[in-house]
Amino acid sequence: MTKITQYIEQAKGKTLFSIEIIPPVKGENIQSLMSNIEPLMEFKPPFIEVTYHREEFLEKIVNGKIERIPIRKRPGTVGICASLMNRFKVDAVPHVICGGFTKEETEDFLFDLHYLGIDNVLVLRGDPVKGNAAFTPEKGGHAYASELLEQVVKMNQGVLLHEETQSAPTNFCIGVAGYPEKHFEAPNFSTDFAYLKKKVELGADYIVTQMFFDNQKYFDFVAKCRAAGITVPIIPGLKPLATKKQLTVLPRIFHLDLPEDLVKAVESCKTDKEVKQVGVEWCIAQCKELMAFEAPILHFYTMSKSESTKKIAEAIF
Repeated sequence: MTKITQYIEQAKGKTLFSIEIIPPVKGENIQSLMSNIEPLMEFKPPFIEVTYHREEFLEKIVNGKIERIPIRKRPGTVGICASLMNRFKVDAVPHVICGGFTKEETEDFLFDLHYLGIDNVLVLRGDPVKGNAAFTPEKGGHAYASELLEQVVKMNQGVLLHEETQSAPTNFCIGVAGYPEKHFEAPNFSTDFAYLKKKVELGADYIVTQMFFDNQKYFDFVAKCRAAGITVPIIPGLKPLATKKQLTVLPRIFHLDLPEDLVKAVESCKTDKEVKQVGVEWCIAQCKELMAFEAPILHFYTMSKSESTKKIAEAIF
């Protein structure tokens, strides 16, 4: 397998194309996911990111005790990665998260990836359990992405959780998340940026940004990183608007700003079909500017849907 950083080096300044997908909910046919990915393969993405989602639970009182009943599951990220690699002959990049894992379970998960030949991972803290305002780590698990990152780095050095266990070093290329408009839980941008710098110093190989709709946010973020001595590749994350509802949903969930011109264009639309076209055109303009800036990769958060991303890719690649 090829590392993300190697793909960027081999491109020699040419901007690459990549996507992120969400595994289907357990019980859904995986063919639907594959059918949505297939139209994007003509643009030769070197890798596909696969998200990881915690189970969702319903708490019920049974015989006087509170029991957690799993109500929503997704198939294993490892299995989805293996399917993608087999079908499309691309590298799969799984998300590895803190939430829901003990350190021992994380170690086992990483070994499973290593045995499959998956050498790229995106390390994240992950979201809180649905319905909880704050993130709570698993008992015996990591509370922060930086701690999880350290575990992956140590495995790359052949160091496992228990000294009695012997292992050959793994060889993971490690990505981390960056927030051009700061993580919503950080008290300010400077604090959030300090966390990012720490993760790079600990051994992160590249950064993938949260989505943004104003390229100046990305340009300023890259400039701040470079001025602080962060030299790893910084991959912009993109998502075209698709519905009028997203004008309020995206800022609330992802804590980002939408440019005034984009908001006005969307508000003037009478249907979501018109909104989708506005979103595609805005993203095409973003992409052209990012390519002129020599962004290493344009990374699309597809939500496992291909229509808008395909139109954008056709216009720029």
